[in-house]
Amino acid sequence: MRNEGIGSWPARRARNTPHRTALVHDGHTTSYAELHERATRLAHVLRAAGVHRGDRVAYLGPNHPTFLETLFATGMLGALFVPLNTRLAAPEITYQLDDCGAVVLIHAPGHADQVEAGAHTGGLRTIEVGTSYESLLTAADATPIDEAVAPEDLCLIMYTSGTTGHPKGAVLTHANLTWNAVNVLVDHELTADDRALVSAPLFHTAGLNMLALPVLLKGGTCHLVASFDPAETLELVERHRITSMFGVPTMYDLMARQPGWATADLTSLRRLLCGGAPVPTSLLAVYQRRGLSLLQGFGLTEAGPGVLFLDAEHAISKAGSAGVPHFFSDARVLAPDGSEAAPGELGEIVVRGPHVSPGYWRRPEATAATFTDGWLRSGDAARVDADGYVTIADRLKDMYISGGENVYPAEVEDALLVLPGVAACAVIGVPDEKWGEVGHALVVPEPGTDPNPERLLAQLAGALAKYKLPKTLLLVDRLPRTASGKLAKNQIRAQYRN
Repeated sequence: MRNEGIGSWPARRARNTPHRTALVHDGHTTSYAELHERATRLAHVLRAAGVHRGDRVAYLGPNHPTFLETLFATGMLGALFVPLNTRLAAPEITYQLDDCGAVVLIHAPGHADQVEAGAHTGGLRTIEVGTSYESLLTAADATPIDEAVAPEDLCLIMYTSGTTGHPKGAVLTHANLTWNAVNVLVDHELTADDRALVSAPLFHTAGLNMLALPVLLKGGTCHLVASFDPAETLELVERHRITSMFGVPTMYDLMARQPGWATADLTSLRRLLCGGAPVPTSLLAVYQRRGLSLLQGFGLTEAGPGVLFLDAEHAISKAGSAGVPHFFSDARVLAPDGSEAAPGELGEIVVRGPHVSPGYWRRPEATAATFTDGWLRSGDAARVDADGYVTIADRLKDMYISGGENVYPAEVEDALLVLPGVAACAVIGVPDEKWGEVGHALVVPEPGTDPNPERLLAQLAGALAKYKLPKTLLLVDRLPRTASGKLAKNQIRAQYRN
């Protein structure tokens, strides 16, 4: 094949395991042979719509087989796939469509209003998933397409949340995605009989690149779920004998709080990947009591995303760590002066490897600032121990300085989460005349409880250094989160900092 990229995967899988089940969604199964045919037909549809090498094809919708069909079809043509976050408002979608210059947008029926409300520039053709989509595929040619695509060609643009201004489009090549998948296969020991529950959104890099694509590369089965529901997840694991899933800590916490948690049959689970935020030690203990390990890791969109991985063997002895670099990845922790940080010393983690993005879409200045001397600057504070295991402290941008001391909110949040009556929490820095900034804690109480804020603060006193203790604590009904379940710290700061 002349196509050496992602677009060739369905053909290669159909050649090797045509009758194995690739996808399961809403009771319908798709074999690898069917996935190859449908993606090929869609590639012909896109070509007829004017999509050529280097053009951009966007997708807006929840987890669904058409998401992956669009990714593979776009890759067949040497075009770039652009997944869009379904939680974006119409102006935000319009910005990303215009920024990437999309030629075609394929969208789910439930998002038609967002598409129509956006005043995006002309020349964009839209295709709605459903009857019209299926009619186009039925009428399309099924002749294989073998466009020459090189590993270094651009494959995907995934927009990252910006701390200020508009989000940036991180570009990933076919090689980036392939090497990231290879790292997962090597370190997670996926097998062809893996059955992955894909409930984390595919428009985020973890759900797509840490789970769905490696499983499909290996020839396993992806059970696609439109959105995460903790009670449904327990039922699906039992019914389909799920072996693998990915979630952020919040998702796993919600599962463990379900009434059926204690009696659910979870014996099929081999791999519970967890990322996106530090995992509280209390949550690790909950899963360990059920004989399960949350396999922590660390990554970022610009790295495809896998950087660090903590395997099951060290899940307890190195609890709290994000692990060591993936097999084909290099990571270092650098002190502020650029030197290698000593064990236990706080610094910024930087990454290098064949899975790392070449930069941002049409953002040369941002690319130059983030990708320096062959290394990707993560913007994350970390410590490495004497054995080479890396612990992520917090986002550098989330750090605040109180009385000249650096405070990393994640450490304070972890201490709060083990206290009785605390269901969720967030800590931010707020202005203070004496100390410059002090901590302000926001706590969501456990249902049916009414914890006393002063008592909660007093309980922290013996667990943290004085300068890390929040000065104030406020009980709130909820905390805003991103589509992937992470705390939306920008929104929290905007709402509670003043």
